[in-house]
Amino acid sequence: MTDGETGRTFRLAYVPGVTPAKWVNVWTERMPDVPITLVAVPAAEAAGLLRNGGADAGFVRLPVDRDGLSVIPLYVETTVVMVSKDHAVAAADEVSIADLVDDEVFHPLDDAIEWTAPPGLPASTRPATTADAVELVAAGAGVLVVPLSLARLHHRRDLTHRPVADAPQSQVALTWPADATTDLVEDFIGIVRGRTANSSRGRTSAAPAAPATPAAPAKKPAQRQAQKPAQNGSGRRTVPTGRKKKGNRPR
Repeated sequence: MTDGETGRTFRLAYVPGVTPAKWVNVWTERMPDVPITLVAVPAAEAAGLLRNGGADAGFVRLPVDRDGLSVIPLYVETTVVMVSKDHAVAAADEVSIADLVDDEVFHPLDDAIEWTAPPGLPASTRPATTADAVELVAAGAGVLVVPLSLARLHHRRDLTHRPVADAPQSQVALTWPADATTDLVEDFIGIVRGRTANSSRGRTSAAPAAPATPAAPAKKPAQRQAQKPAQNGSGRRTVPTGRKKKGNRPR
């Protein structure tokens, strides 16, 4: 597989729900000679993919096993509950965990929410993936609590979602192999952190230094000009004031 540094390509992994488009667009503008390849990866496989060299960097959800990885936490996601449109929750603008106490709440194996105490009633099954859980919600078998980005990813016309004010929140992070912090990785970190193209901390994005302007030659001290008596219109020299014209003295 082409290496992100020597092959002059950059491979960016991302887990479901994360939309890297805005950072990819900036990369394309600033690094037109270095193609960027997007690698969609299931959340459970993202860390392993990076450790095995399958991508140069990736967007993951915390928590993640940080062994051998460098991690920069980025943003926190809103938590929502997905329900069928005829569910009582659909009539509210916002709900709490207590409002779900009588509902079966699915917790798929790839659950993006880290729970200390799972809400609601224990579901009859534990789906393998979030997508499988969404299918069960659409069938009216229960509800599903997920980050808003996943609710949008799995949008269906027969489902809706509402914010859960007191539920735990997931956080998206940028991560990469700690022993492979290449120049291209540094460039992408700068983009994600919002550094401008002229930032002095950027490697390739720093503006080139302006050429030095040649110094103007030093002016020579004005030379003293010899005083010359002015000439009149006849071409004869005018005697300076206070001096007498030489002539024959009377004997």
